[in-house]
Amino acid sequence: MTVAVIFTGGTISVLPDPASGAAVPALDGRAILERTPGLDEIAHVEVIDWGLMPASHFSFGQLLDIARTVQDALDRPEVDGAVVVQGTDNIEETAFGWDLLLRGPKPVAVVGAMRNAAVDGYDGPANLRAAVRVAASPLLREQGVLVVMDGRILPADDATKLHTHAYGTFAALNAGPLGVVDETGITLSGRRARRRQLKGVPEAAVEPIFLVTVTLGMDGRLVELARAAGARGFVIAATGAGNTPPSLLEAAGDALEAGLPVVLTTRCPSGRATPTYGFPGGGRTWADAGAIMCGYLGGPKARVALALGLGAGLDRAGLMRLLGD
Repeated sequence: MTVAVIFTGGTISVLPDPASGAAVPALDGRAILERTPGLDEIAHVEVIDWGLMPASHFSFGQLLDIARTVQDALDRPEVDGAVVVQGTDNIEETAFGWDLLLRGPKPVAVVGAMRNAAVDGYDGPANLRAAVRVAASPLLREQGVLVVMDGRILPADDATKLHTHAYGTFAALNAGPLGVVDETGITLSGRRARRRQLKGVPEAAVEPIFLVTVTLGMDGRLVELARAAGARGFVIAATGAGNTPPSLLEAAGDALEAGLPVVLTTRCPSGRATPTYGFPGGGRTWADAGAIMCGYLGGPKARVALALGLGAGLDRAGLMRLLGD
């Protein structure tokens, strides 16, 4: 078995700076492998050093560039799967983006660490071994991109970060994990029912797409300001099952009439927006105005899907197919 491992940086790669003491990127792929014994018992690992970048610095352009790097590796017949190593800040967005973009049945695992390489609790080696085991396993073929952290195997479209520092920070709040992985092997408990996909990697994402999280007393001014700043689309993370103040719907309705796509989700960490409530600003009135309901995708994931879907040239019908349940 051969697994291509694309190293991009993140906590798994950082060490304390001698001058400041703060953690900074330092370890390339080979240096991380030297700290990860036992990999050769799982698969032959091919190192691809993409960079040493904090995940919080990623742009859509870099997400697309990494997607092309991964796809090039997967297209080689001798490669059985791939791992992307990155910071955990936005794994839930990047992994989902790659899930939309990457083609083929080979497993792709996205992994990082919650502690840096200088502390006793460094979890990078265990997480990396688990990710390589997943990427090398025929059990995970046809399952798309997976987040593998703290022994859990999570579908990219449902993986969510819940805590800033806890080892078990990632969970799949709607569908649950697909299984677990440890030093003895993989135990699966489910399969993905559906995978959203685009037809390859577009040249660019459409930007800017604004994510507006609804809070108490909000009106439509954020939408109006974003339109004045050149917004190309909106994701509205509404309260509850998809409800907002009426003035926010009015501003978004003007955007819809101007031809901008508007996607409605919920700010709740699990569940989905539904056309249930018919009062002004209720979920039904958003649907009637033309907002696209996006199933169980939360705000950050819906924004990724909208930016990439528009970049791929999808019309409204195509966006509804991509974003919907």
